[in-house]
Amino acid sequence: MKKTTQSVYKKTTLDNGIRIITETIPYVHSVSVGFWVNTGSRDESPRVNGISHFIEHMAFKGTNKYSSAQIAKQIEGYGGYLNAFTGKEATCYYSKILDEHVPRTVDVLSELVFNPKLKKEDIEKEKMVVLEEIKNIEDDPEEFIHDYFDEVLFQNHSAGNPVIGTAKNVREFQKDDIIQYLKTHYRPENIIVAAAGNIQHDKLVSLVEKTSSAFKPEKHFTYQRKSSTIKRKHSLIREDKPIQQAHICLGNISYSIKSKYRYPLVIMNTLIGEGMSSRLFQNIREKYGFSYSIGSFLNMLSDIGSFGVYSGTDKKNIQKSIDLIFKEFDNLKKNPVKTAELERVKSQVKGTIMLSLESMSSRMMRLATSEIYFNEYFTLETIIKQLDAVTSDDVMEVAHKILNREKFSVVIFSPLNSK
Repeated sequence: MKKTTQSVYKKTTLDNGIRIITETIPYVHSVSVGFWVNTGSRDESPRVNGISHFIEHMAFKGTNKYSSAQIAKQIEGYGGYLNAFTGKEATCYYSKILDEHVPRTVDVLSELVFNPKLKKEDIEKEKMVVLEEIKNIEDDPEEFIHDYFDEVLFQNHSAGNPVIGTAKNVREFQKDDIIQYLKTHYRPENIIVAAAGNIQHDKLVSLVEKTSSAFKPEKHFTYQRKSSTIKRKHSLIREDKPIQQAHICLGNISYSIKSKYRYPLVIMNTLIGEGMSSRLFQNIREKYGFSYSIGSFLNMLSDIGSFGVYSGTDKKNIQKSIDLIFKEFDNLKKNPVKTAELERVKSQVKGTIMLSLESMSSRMMRLATSEIYFNEYFTLETIIKQLDAVTSDDVMEVAHKILNREKFSVVIFSPLNSK
């Protein structure tokens, strides 16, 4: 058991392998509970890419105990919130509710994860819903370009799989595909239940133990996420689309969340493109007025990562914007970050983390991701210590490793037939 300021962390592993982790915060009246499955688009073959996300949808269509309408009413009818999301390496079903209704939310979340109904008529109906979701993404170039960029950057590597999959795949999903994927990945040893708020750890353990009693680990069965080599090559892809604004996404392969470069990368990313005080925002938007929306992003997975920049601009400013972005990169590689700027960026990162602790859902997600990637919990004090230890030389080192123009992939969506 580890103690943090005004909160208590505990972890229990059930006999069937399900891990339960809690952060008890006695001064609030809410609890955020998440059932996490350590699987996502990263674990899908090309033929079933998108099935993790589709399974997440199907869970809400009904379970052995509740209809789709009852699922919503069981939580929302008591002032709570229920949702789910799928990522590249995890799927999460979560709820936020008053502490007195924890048994109710555990019951519902257990049903979603352990007992989805998977009626054939519901599968066919939900295909239509997901196909509309795909159209919605494709109609939003600012969102769609990121999926497209990942496919270009990772080039046939599973990390480039779009979470939502493809329209072709969704149309062809069958019940047997879903059942097989559930058998392979929705195993008890692959599931984490995380909760933060006014929660009693032993009570949560008892509730989950009861709802998962029939959920047994499969003997002699193991699943190992494949870590394949990426065949890297610089790519420049430009597509004309019926849009008014040009969209640019450029980036490079980066490091995993377990890398020693984790914290220097976070600092570098924040300095370059996080928020209005970042170098890219101040230069490309404020100084030149080339962009309304510009920023950098950092994605860190279990064994690989990516760093990149997104910008929306006028068609005539595409090349100017790209050149200015790389000019900022070159400046960072050539000139050490001054102490005042480094300290400001560290304060920004630390402030963002500390403000997120006001949210029980953010705390719950932090608990789960720490367990998924590190099998342990890191206190706020530990994280701040790591951030404070980052030096200007550390930032320059990762800048030299990542910010090389000849290794960047670039995707451009350009307005069709615009002047």
